[in-house]
Amino acid sequence: MAMRLRAEFTTEPFDGGGEPPAHATETFAALDELGLTCEFGPLGTSVAGPDAVLLPALQKMLAVAFANGASRVTLQVEQADE
Repeated sequence: MAMRLRAEFTTEPFDGGGEPPAHATETFAALDELGLTCEFGPLGTSVAGPDAVLLPALQKMLAVAFANGASRVTLQVEQADE
């Protein structure tokens, strides 16, 4: 049975000044390219979608984050309200 999930994640390190780091912007771009709607915020990014789409997308997001300089990714996933 398909579920709708919502994920929020933060990539680190985060420097409070200037432009967002590549590990933050590239993860947003990777999820966007997969057709997922993301909300990019100053303290993290949120994304929602069906579990069959979102779970593999989160695996890609993690790979992209670490490939672009992230030292840590904090991820929270929950079942979304319909």
